[in-house]
Amino acid sequence: MRKQDIEIVINAKGEVTFEMKGMKGPNCLAETSFLTEALGGDSAVVDQQKTAEFYQESEGYVSTWSGEGKDE
Repeated sequence: MRKQDIEIVINAKGEVTFEMKGMKGPNCLAETSFLTEALGGDSAVVDQQKTAEFYQESEGYVSTWSGEGKDE
């Protein structure tokens, strides 16, 4: 299993940035949601940038959809 880290930086103005490293796919958003909430929620987010890892296929994650219109 790959090492996963969250790098958190607080600058002199008190602005916080964080980056999830070592996790492929959009799961990083769920894994860092506790930080977003602790810092004031979605309304406090000024900018969000997705890294190349976000667009890579996640490892060991399977998503199955069984809703309406699947086989239409």
